[in-house]
Amino acid sequence: MSSEGQYERQGEQQVVWTVVGTDIGPLLLAATREGLVNVVFHATDAVREQALTRLASRLGAEPVEAPGAPPLAEAIRQVEAYFAGTRKDFELPLDWALISGFNRQVLRELASSVQYGTVVGYGDLADRVGQPGAAQAVGAAMGANPLPVVVPCHRVVERDGGIGGFGGGLETKRTLLALEGVLPQPLF
Repeated sequence: MSSEGQYERQGEQQVVWTVVGTDIGPLLLAATREGLVNVVFHATDAVREQALTRLASRLGAEPVEAPGAPPLAEAIRQVEAYFAGTRKDFELPLDWALISGFNRQVLRELASSVQYGTVVGYGDLADRVGQPGAAQAVGAAMGANPLPVVVPCHRVVERDGGIGGFGGGLETKRTLLALEGVLPQPLF
């Protein structure tokens, strides 16, 4: 049975994945029937294997490589268009199974309200979800984001104008913000 056929079996949780080359390095994209469930930065062999093991454990299904599976094919198109500068918004179904509670609330707010080419402070995002003073908790939610790039945690910065932290590394954050016109492109 093809990997796409395995994805279609009814009654079982299915997880499909692929790796896409981007301007910030290889990204692992993983999806379930519900939608895109995970994006992993720097998806070298070792990182990929660790991420797939973690996904199998958390979702109860062995991930299958299937770049042609419907949710992944569309995600690949949209990620490639984003990095080409021809897409500003992701219009993908998302599976929030890897995140819950406050973190999910913050990430959903981020995804729905912080547009391409703009940034928001950690404290401002805390205010938006009705938790003033929870800037550090918002930072933790950004670090736990299972869907970076698509749920744009790179757009969250420090109140004083600092870039803040980033799970994909500060150079990756700078590159994404430069792509969106928030930061100047590096000179070299």
